[in-house]
Amino acid sequence: MKTLGCDKNTVDSQSTAGLLVSKGHRLTGDAAGADVIMVNTCGFIQDAKQESIDTILALAAEKKAHQLLIVSGCLSQRYGEQLAKLIPEADFFLGVNDYSRLPDILNGKSKGPRVFQSSCETLYEEIGCRITDGPVHTAPIKIAEGCNNVCSYCSIPSIRGCYRSRKAFEIIKEAEALAEAGCRELVVVAQDVTAYGCDLPGEGHLIRLLEDLCRIEKISWIRLMYCYEDRITDALIELIRREPKICNYIDIPLQHSSDSILRKMNRHSTNSSIRKTITKLREQVPEIVLRTTLIVGFPGETKEDFAELMDFVDEMRFERLGVFAYSKEEGTPAAALPRQVRRDVRERRRDRIMARQREISLESNRRMIGKTLDVLVDEPFDDGSFGGRTYRDAPEIDNGILFTSDRALKPGDIVPVLVTDAFDYDLTGVAQPEVTHESAQ
Repeated sequence: MKTLGCDKNTVDSQSTAGLLVSKGHRLTGDAAGADVIMVNTCGFIQDAKQESIDTILALAAEKKAHQLLIVSGCLSQRYGEQLAKLIPEADFFLGVNDYSRLPDILNGKSKGPRVFQSSCETLYEEIGCRITDGPVHTAPIKIAEGCNNVCSYCSIPSIRGCYRSRKAFEIIKEAEALAEAGCRELVVVAQDVTAYGCDLPGEGHLIRLLEDLCRIEKISWIRLMYCYEDRITDALIELIRREPKICNYIDIPLQHSSDSILRKMNRHSTNSSIRKTITKLREQVPEIVLRTTLIVGFPGETKEDFAELMDFVDEMRFERLGVFAYSKEEGTPAAALPRQVRRDVRERRRDRIMARQREISLESNRRMIGKTLDVLVDEPFDDGSFGGRTYRDAPEIDNGILFTSDRALKPGDIVPVLVTDAFDYDLTGVAQPEVTHESAQ
């Protein structure tokens, strides 16, 4: 099973693997020896679509006569019929709500078409009990499917459907299973984490869910991703402040700072509301690390809009920041907007912000020198050093710390590390004598 794209796809793949294993199949990391090869694709922006197509074509070229090649996920949901014509070597194309069909397909009971593109559901559908291909010390946990935000540049609502909150008891059950398997860090994900419960009666669903997750004894860190600014409530900020298991870290995909661009994007935030929320977070949680993502080169973005965004980045000094050059996605309202920005301009603006952010990141990192921070061990290296992360960094997308220790450490151990040096995106350090937590593995 090959998974592309975001953490939400990772959860879908692992749940699908659990479903198939429960039906008597066996997961293997050996593509050449597998009877079935499955690729879970991403179709969010052009680069992701191209990576998915290249991966499918590479697998198709290596496919043996007895093997089934199954394509699933966002790209398949969006372009299944076209892909079926383009890649005849692939046997089945499944949309994002078709994973439950796999047992019948693999057992030869499905006599249906090659392409399945089910309409999006109105309720969150549990696929199966997640399994991973080895011990896991950090894991994403998906709390909802779909999105109601309808940002003008985004195709996700048309692919994934409307927002459906997952039942809290299912989330807790999965988190407990992950904890027993060795997970120390839960990364809470959805298209919009802060919308959790918007389709359920009553209020406070996200706060209660996070409080329940904090009660799982073997979980040490809970990290919040994809939190929309307009739904970051005082209650959520207070929970981050008082609950030690919730990392003083929040990912807020702002996309822009110009009110005119935010309106064209159909975002619910304004420059003023963004500033107020950031101020409140930093005042009430002084050690908080803010991550955001931005889009540059959106249709109609003027030189003045971009200059405002550059000034905003300079002023806000986000500890973690990523930038995308706008990707024109067919079928989205933004694709039909006038004054599309040339690709070279979009990319140049992206590079300018990232160059500025590199300086801000180095400045932020240098403030850590001389401090002792808890570090979650991610991997040991052959030279005896270790790679890990502090609470300030999400897995895969953020910074890391390379450190030495005179103890044998395992992924999942949490140790105090004295930071000795800082670079643009990473730190170095030395583990201190006392281990603060034992590994759960």
